[in-house]
Amino acid sequence: MSQTVDRALSILPLLAEGPADLGQVADRLGVHKSTALRLLRTLHEHGLVYRQSDQRYRLGARLFALAQQAVENLDVREIAHPHLVALNERCGHTVHLAVHEENEVLYIDKVESRYPVRMYSRIGKPVAITVAAVAKLLLADLPEPERRALAEKLDYPLYTSRSTPHATAFLAELAKVREQGWATDLGGHEESINCVAAPIRGADGRLVAAMSVSAPNVVVTAEELLTLLPLVRRTADTISREYSGTAIPQ
Repeated sequence: MSQTVDRALSILPLLAEGPADLGQVADRLGVHKSTALRLLRTLHEHGLVYRQSDQRYRLGARLFALAQQAVENLDVREIAHPHLVALNERCGHTVHLAVHEENEVLYIDKVESRYPVRMYSRIGKPVAITVAAVAKLLLADLPEPERRALAEKLDYPLYTSRSTPHATAFLAELAKVREQGWATDLGGHEESINCVAAPIRGADGRLVAAMSVSAPNVVVTAEELLTLLPLVRRTADTISREYSGTAIPQ
């Protein structure tokens, strides 16, 4: 039975390359045409493959519908939360998870610092979009025309002397973030708070969320916080693999 399932599933990536006839499927699987036909008929009955008028087979609409339904039902917060908690337990600092929705970047999860000095951020609250590390990551992933149009519409409040002052500087920062694959906010929103952030990606490579670690200067310096960047990026990569379904089962 397991061999039959394995062979049937092997047909799907073959057809993802383009339509194939019975002989091509049989050759790829290394089986007789009668066996390949039996597998194709089963997949066809479930809507996972479709037989065209030229007798070649392609992927069926049901497969795309299932994939779309699975993506829509994914909850990045649920998947990420245990990893955010583990990161917090390891480093002790505040950990955030944020998403980009309707021209705002919102915190959707937070694990509090173990230290007495706490941040005032709240789940469901928009971030300071022109300076927050998570916002830079999420906006840097937008296509260039969208990035430029958004940058031109934003206000640029000077929270501190390190805040992003205007659209030109913001676009330059987003280009840098897009190239390096991570972001920081070193006193841009609050003089005493520093933050490092890493991206969480879906199966298509696009960002679905961003996570960050933040800490006040009285706990760690900016340089000390930056040493956590490899750990933050590894955590984000782990969440990305689990979210996209490419994680290796333990």
